[in-house]
Amino acid sequence: MKNHLPLTRRKFIRTTAASSVALGWLGSGQAPRVLAATADKPALLGGTPAHQGGWVSWPQWRAEWEPKMLEVWRSRHWFRGSGTHVAEFEKGYAKLLGAKRCLATSSGTTALIVGLHALDVDAGDEVIVSPYTFSASYNAILSLKALPVFADTDPATLTINPALIESRITERTRAIMPVHIFGMPCEMEAINAIARKHKLAVIEDACQAWLAEYQGRKCGTLGDLGTFSFQESKHLPSGEGGAITSMSEELIDKCDSYHNCGRAVGTNQGTGCFTRGVNYRMTQAQAVLLQLQFDKLVQETEVRRANADYLSANLGKIPGITPVRLPANSRPVWHLYSFRYDASRFNGLSRDQFARAMGAEGVPCGGVYREQYYEGLLDEAIASRGFKRLWSPERLKAYRDSFPELKGNKQVCETTVSFVQSMLLADRRAMDDILEAIRKIQAHSAALAKA
Repeated sequence: MKNHLPLTRRKFIRTTAASSVALGWLGSGQAPRVLAATADKPALLGGTPAHQGGWVSWPQWRAEWEPKMLEVWRSRHWFRGSGTHVAEFEKGYAKLLGAKRCLATSSGTTALIVGLHALDVDAGDEVIVSPYTFSASYNAILSLKALPVFADTDPATLTINPALIESRITERTRAIMPVHIFGMPCEMEAINAIARKHKLAVIEDACQAWLAEYQGRKCGTLGDLGTFSFQESKHLPSGEGGAITSMSEELIDKCDSYHNCGRAVGTNQGTGCFTRGVNYRMTQAQAVLLQLQFDKLVQETEVRRANADYLSANLGKIPGITPVRLPANSRPVWHLYSFRYDASRFNGLSRDQFARAMGAEGVPCGGVYREQYYEGLLDEAIASRGFKRLWSPERLKAYRDSFPELKGNKQVCETTVSFVQSMLLADRRAMDDILEAIRKIQAHSAALAKA
């Protein structure tokens, strides 16, 4: 089973069955009981699948939302400027995160573009970013004719390694973009210290980190600006949609002007009615749908956390499976639940073979991101007329030649295994099924490697 780009996450989501069928347990943290001879054999070798129920489908719809959604459609006030729902969403989401202000946008990508513009990232600038992320992080930087410069991934955390950031700073560096990938907070204390030292802006890519916490504060309030996505696969979905959060009135006003065709707003008056701008506004219907899910998001976040904690405590006991290390005093939200897989502890069973065996057990999983800097996106950018005008041939060659230095990211791309977030909404017995599936596969890995 191969998983390439993040769209494959949706392939993990399955229609919920009536109930999960699982093996019993002797007790928390103990080995599962073997109920039959076939139960101990992997499904690929003729055994009974560990998980025979389905998984929670995503996104979800609730009938009680329909009157409010119909109300906004029937009002015929759908554009941001013809109603109050977007402003109400912004106020509510800011309160949920403890941010001073929030601005709704049309997507997470546009939130990044608007935020970078507000932080004065311009053509010819450089932005330091994690290489282990969705391509939107890169594309937002490229859209401003700036260069995404990679500080390597820490294999233990799957996030940017703060110790390697300063080595990437040049006279053109304008900002740092830490990515709270899969809803796991970055080491923001160290990142912010580097930013202060070098007078750099910090824009958090929190597009997968709604309600994630670091040292008592929510992601999206830890840098100059935070950005979020509400795309269909996300924990708070509206098909498309995004948001920018900040503790700065001035920065949000700059974002507001830019996302709304350059109209003067609040403290961002400029010299007339308009500044530079685009149209990246959220619609009234998107805002209503998002507000209806606030309580659901809070409740489900706790369910995901509890199940992820249970998995991590038990997966760490299985040789060859390494749960992700989290920053001290942090609380992830697990957009994907990930761990590192060591094939050598599974008799050489490759990650793809492992994922195939897990799928047969009724537990879909796989890799997510590859080394995207080798897939043409960046080669196309630096070969363009604009980038050749902005950077010397020597700088662009050195930039391209630096990709093999990203050894941590290469390791992460080759060894990470992930479960989609909706699987964490299942009951505890389903988590036991996941653990049992892995134990069965390891016990029979030599035979599976030859199958």
